[in-house]
Amino acid sequence: MDRALEMQVFCTVVDKGNFVGAAQPLGMSKAAISRYVSALEERLGARLLHRTTRRLSLTDEGRQFYHQAKDVLSMMNAAEEAVSSAAPEPSGVLRINVPVSFGILHLAPIWADFMKAFPHIELDISLNDRLVDLVDEGFDAAVRIARMESSSLVGRRLAGTRMCLCASPAYLASHPEVLRLDDLAEHGVVAYTNFASGNDWLFQGPSGPESVRTRSVVRCNNGDTCRSIALAGGGISLQPSFMVAEDLRAGDLVEVLPEYRSIQLGIYVVYPSRKHLPPKVRVLVNFLVERFAQPCWEVG
Repeated sequence: MDRALEMQVFCTVVDKGNFVGAAQPLGMSKAAISRYVSALEERLGARLLHRTTRRLSLTDEGRQFYHQAKDVLSMMNAAEEAVSSAAPEPSGVLRINVPVSFGILHLAPIWADFMKAFPHIELDISLNDRLVDLVDEGFDAAVRIARMESSSLVGRRLAGTRMCLCASPAYLASHPEVLRLDDLAEHGVVAYTNFASGNDWLFQGPSGPESVRTRSVVRCNNGDTCRSIALAGGGISLQPSFMVAEDLRAGDLVEVLPEYRSIQLGIYVVYPSRKHLPPKVRVLVNFLVERFAQPCWEVG
């Protein structure tokens, strides 16, 4: 059998999660796909997939082979494109993982423009705040808001965002004034549960780094909910500027202790560490870099 086709069949089965899901993109029957995978395992002398009646899962050998086979297929595609007189228009399914709040506020309004520019790409967008494994879960790219120094992924920085300490005018008018960082300990805060430092909020103050142990009156794993509670006077919250910049400009939220700065985060589009990017990922990266060259939340 064709070794490249064997790899393609195997990788598609892994990406789709089962033989049935791989049948349509491969244009093969389930039986034919099963034969290709079985022939591949026999030739390699190793079991690549655990098969049950309900699901498939990779063995350790299968996981290693999958990653390397994906790289080989990517390099083959890049080699063909390099010598083609007319590179194909970007096409295919593009699976993207994005954070919920950022995805709704700043990505949802621009996807239609991307679709118009690249009509042969089919978007498959997943919104959640969980740190997904791009390769194991079959994503082509992701947008992440984080510090990326230790990441094994590669990508491009789109913009930055800072964490803003803020509350509604109504809350501030009806509670003790916050004059020092330590005063936060006397207030109930609206806490985002995925915040890495937990109840210990870190700041860069006039005299250097400082921290305060906060007491939450509500905890939530969704930033939009935290923002809504803060807008309604529920407490002081620490929220990213991409989410609350408009509220601060409108006066619906007020920045508390503006001389204290919390952490700065980068907003990145990331993708697995492959030498050659598929065209569909390359155009996505370029599109997002262009769109966020001047982020609206950084406009004064």
